[in-house]
Amino acid sequence: MHHWTDAVQHPALAEQLPPLTKHEALVEANRCLFCFDAPCAHACPTHIDIPRFIKKIANDNLLGSARTILEANLLGATCARVCPVQELCEGACVLRAENKPIMIGRLQRYAMDHVRQHSLQLFRPECATGRKVAVIGAGPAGLSCAGELARRGHHVTVFEKRELGGGLSTYGIIGLREPIEIALYEIEMLERLGVEFQTGVELCRDLKLTDLEERFDAVFLGSGLGGTTALGIEGEEHITDGLAYIEQSKFAVTQLKVGRNVTVIGAGNTAIDCATIAKRLGAERVSILYRRTEREMSAYRHEYEFARNEGIEFRFLIQPVRIMSEDGRITGLECVEMMLGERDASGREFPHPRPGSEFVFPTDQVVKATGQNRPLLASQLGLETNKGFISVNSDYQTSISNVYAGGDCVRWAGACSTVMAVEDGKLAAAAIHRNLTQASVPQGA
Repeated sequence: MHHWTDAVQHPALAEQLPPLTKHEALVEANRCLFCFDAPCAHACPTHIDIPRFIKKIANDNLLGSARTILEANLLGATCARVCPVQELCEGACVLRAENKPIMIGRLQRYAMDHVRQHSLQLFRPECATGRKVAVIGAGPAGLSCAGELARRGHHVTVFEKRELGGGLSTYGIIGLREPIEIALYEIEMLERLGVEFQTGVELCRDLKLTDLEERFDAVFLGSGLGGTTALGIEGEEHITDGLAYIEQSKFAVTQLKVGRNVTVIGAGNTAIDCATIAKRLGAERVSILYRRTEREMSAYRHEYEFARNEGIEFRFLIQPVRIMSEDGRITGLECVEMMLGERDASGREFPHPRPGSEFVFPTDQVVKATGQNRPLLASQLGLETNKGFISVNSDYQTSISNVYAGGDCVRWAGACSTVMAVEDGKLAAAAIHRNLTQASVPQGA
């Protein structure tokens, strides 16, 4: 299951930040003020006790540091790399006032790398409960839920439609931020906890929910979102899908076609990942086109600054209207200038075409990174929805008894992120455990 023989790491896409040396880690850990009621821990969606894990690094207790991290976040190795720490823990650090916040993400990675490199197993499952739970999707929400339930002694089977687990961590995040082996290490860690993985299996294609409900005491849906949103323009068949572009850069980079003049549509973090791939793999010019302004971008500010430093151009208030092609090759992108008007349902000013502003943007490759569609699973299973996303209560229960959900498939408001999906899975596992163990207590006991 965990072989990825097709994956070839291109040197230009190798992990961006080098690991801290022992000396660097000790110096950085000793800069921490170890705040009481620390703002960094409040800013972490999984509420890792950050001063505690840093103090343990300062005391050269890396095993204890990693345990502190994993007790709150089983995907601590992934989150150390992909979390927007500038917006979360490091952004809340009291030393940020001096523009020198503690390097929390890199210290977390230092502790987690120690555990991985020494193949240490920090947890053992509790006594078996005899209860069985099915988890749909081996992305961050599903893995977090599965691991937390396995720790509590439940037998968990994860069903994943792809060949490898890890979700976007494996397939959809540029290797510059997270190498494949980190995501797959976390799968192996959960297998050692007793989690069973069945890959190449998709709900509603290979599995029926009714069958799962008969075989398992509870089901957790962590299926994420659908495919990339369509632009709905002429010639769209010639556009490259952004998530596929990233996947190929990780698994088949030698076969990845990169144009000389690459245009990326969208301004989220996936768009920046795609543009970075193109730039680092030899494109002469890489441009990101967005129909709104810099202010409305969903990409994090630090990602935007990173892309600009890479030499990536940003063109705002531009909307593509037609792909121009000849013999199957893209020759240009017809666009129109936009202007912002009244606010839409998202609260952002809605862009309108500026009459008579059509022009042709020169390009030979167009990559689409316009976000993902809402989950299809809700309608396929007849679940109640909220704005197209699976509706859940405070226990992450759906409208079907003993069926729970978490992660991007329930995130109808606010930003989606790996760390929030991990927290959803953790909280859902606690609710599932509570409900299953209460159900197993005889009445009157």
